Amino acid sequence: MDLPWLAWLLAPIATTLIAGLKGAFGGGFALLGIPLLALAMDPVEAGAMLAPLFLAMDVAAFRYWKHGTWSRPDLAVLLPGLAMGVVVGTAIVALLPRDGVALAMAVVTLGFAARYFIGQGEVAPRPRSAVRGVAAGTASGITTMLAHSGGPPLAMYLLPLQLPKAVYAGTTSIYFTIANLLKVGPWLMAAPPTPSTWLLMAACLPFVWIGVWGGWTLHQRLDQKRLYWWCHILLVATGLKLLWDGLAG
Repeated sequence: MDLPWLAWLLAPIATTLIAGLKGAFGGGFALLGIPLLALAMDPVEAGAMLAPLFLAMDVAAFRYWKHGTWSRPDLAVLLPGLAMGVVVGTAIVALLPRDGVALAMAVVTLGFAARYFIGQGEVAPRPRSAVRGVAAGTASGITTMLAHSGGPPLAMYLLPLQLPKAVYAGTTSIYFTIANLLKVGPWLMAAPPTPSTWLLMAACLPFVWIGVWGGWTLHQRLDQKRLYWWCHILLVATGLKLLWDGLAG
């Protein structure tokens, strides 16, 4: 079935938004674009359409977030948890209500953001922890499979480490590159794209590069404190969306 005209209008906007966040913050906020597409498409179909575009965003982002910006000690504890989380998320997607997962993540995410703003924008530093890293990676893997919402658990682990802004963005970028590789197959099986959907993906490709470049330009102009402030604003937006999904369910 042909896609409605609104999908052709909204898909480039959603792609540019998500790609811009990829360029500015390294990724992790794909959930913000899916509600926009869901105005014209089934949410699962929208998620499946975006999954291959995420990989194109990852390729574009490699121009800016090279291996020198990756925090290897943190990736070493996050990635095993991510792999476990994707497996668990794939297995339980048909067993647990998504609204319950969304509601739990909303409470944790909004609580974390509230603590930041109550503390007048200061993040209490915490040392690296293998236990917290694996737990954050697992939670991120589960939620990214359920709702493309793996950013909050990762941010809650990385932000207290107070990494330099380029290292924070680069680590987040490569982390979600690996996450997107792991989940693209399950998403495409959940909602196999139609010929019209493939054409829409192709039409969105130029907006991938525009968005990533625009986001990276923004990143260059933000100081580290302002960048972290925007990260928490995005956490609030994501948390509110998760809260809405959980309560609506």
